[in-house]
Amino acid sequence: MSYAETVRKHRRLGILRHLEACSGYTSNASILTDVLDGVGIASTRDQIVTELTWLRENGFVTYDDNVAFVVVRATQTGVEIALGRSTHPDIQRPSPRGV
Repeated sequence: MSYAETVRKHRRLGILRHLEACSGYTSNASILTDVLDGVGIASTRDQIVTELTWLRENGFVTYDDNVAFVVVRATQTGVEIALGRSTHPDIQRPSPRGV
């Protein structure tokens, strides 16, 4: 697995974990960019939107694409991935919280 693939898997998990922690499982692309930067996964807005598209196509999030402002919500399946209750080969499996 390449470094870029590893970062993509971590970026997807980071997005889902942040959404799981948010009220209503909802956030926006700009905040997600800042949050991922804060945990060491440097990401451009384009990279975030690309991953959001992938996550939506695979049923982990929903959003209406309003070009300037993307508001995204985790689905139940996305929350289960974020909590480690379910897995997907293209999303990093979370380590136990607090470890």
